[in-house]
Amino acid sequence: MLIRILFFVAIVLTATQTGQAQNELPFDTSELQTLRSYEDTLGLLSFLVVNDSLPENRFVACRHLIKTLVKALKTENSFHYPFERMRTVSIQYPADSTFRIFTWQLYVDANEYRYYGAIQLNSPELKLIPLVDRSFTIQSEEQAILPPENWYGALYYNIYDFDTPEGRKYLLFGYNAYSFFNHKKLIDVLTLKDGKATFGAPVFVYHFPENDSTEVKNRVVFTYSAEAAFKMNYDETLGMIVYDHLTPMGGNYGQGMSMVPDGTYEALKLESGRWVWVPYLENQILDEAPRPEPVLDNRKNKDLLGKEKKGNGDGSRE
Repeated sequence: MLIRILFFVAIVLTATQTGQAQNELPFDTSELQTLRSYEDTLGLLSFLVVNDSLPENRFVACRHLIKTLVKALKTENSFHYPFERMRTVSIQYPADSTFRIFTWQLYVDANEYRYYGAIQLNSPELKLIPLVDRSFTIQSEEQAILPPENWYGALYYNIYDFDTPEGRKYLLFGYNAYSFFNHKKLIDVLTLKDGKATFGAPVFVYHFPENDSTEVKNRVVFTYSAEAAFKMNYDETLGMIVYDHLTPMGGNYGQGMSMVPDGTYEALKLESGRWVWVPYLENQILDEAPRPEPVLDNRKNKDLLGKEKKGNGDGSRE
């Protein structure tokens, strides 16, 4: 009897909280019903993009996902609708909520992944910046300044905004499955000005004391073994970006040399609007690279985005 009562109370509380959350959204009944309908379709399509076993079905689902998402976002004030059922789509917001960014991954085969995304600006009417993945054609990946139509595709898992002498910019922490043997993680830099987006900025400063040289990068990209867990994120406690130091190690047959974490950590520290390299974190005893809540914490039974796992059909090993 007690179990039934508790179950009933849980249902009532959930319904009440859901109703309160919906009442806080700036939509009338018709708009809310429209968005819910779109969300049902988007939830199914996003599931198929990742989990369908046939490549042609994943491609079709991805195309319909793009079209349906654009239609949904044309609803007035859609920026405030969370689209929580799109579980395989990352939706990241900066602290200032000036925009949000949608990204997702399409598994083509064991050596090819494609990325899709869009930036939605915070406005009553739709202001959308489509992102076109060209990561497989980009030369000098750490130096290129890129427009949205030539985007270094990634699945973003965190955003951190910071101020520079040139104005506010946003760090985008992303994952790119890249290939069967190696994955990539990157920190890109987003600049928004007059409704236009640019990726990459000269804000990463690496100084090498051994030859007294300095290298400035527009983004940082790390390639590591698909069998390794490479951690990289902004740590609120230390006030720095902390990531695993990578060292070369012989791989399996056909893999060649791969980069793997060696148990030490590097960092990037913000100084006067630039992220300055800290080659070794001294006096820091860490079991794993620090990271903010909720992304990637308590990762058991959760995916890269911190969502409960519903299946694993994306071909990745993350």
